[in-house]
Amino acid sequence: MRDVTLAFVRVHVLHHAAKERIFGLEMIEELKRHGYELSAGTLYPLLHTLEADAVLVSTQEVVEGKVRRYYRTTKAGDALLVQVRAKIGELIDEVLDQHPTAKRSKSRAS
Repeated sequence: MRDVTLAFVRVHVLHHAAKERIFGLEMIEELKRHGYELSAGTLYPLLHTLEADAVLVSTQEVVEGKVRRYYRTTKAGDALLVQVRAKIGELIDEVLDQHPTAKRSKSRAS
């Protein structure tokens, strides 16, 4: 389950980093809103891996006397997000179509 959860977290990170620059603590709070309880010890290595994979790029700024690292998607990250969104759409269609509750809901609507 952890691998699946981290895959969802990676997509969330890419999504938000494509919209605007993000930083670790902000993402921990955002992910918490979606039910993910991540520690800094989990998120920061994930951010560093995404940067090493060249889908995120970071810059540093001093904020209130502390160095904060901000992340944005690269062109490769934006392209990956386009691909992931297409795959998510396919997966949603397939999984929800085969889910017994979804089928019942569709037949009731007819």
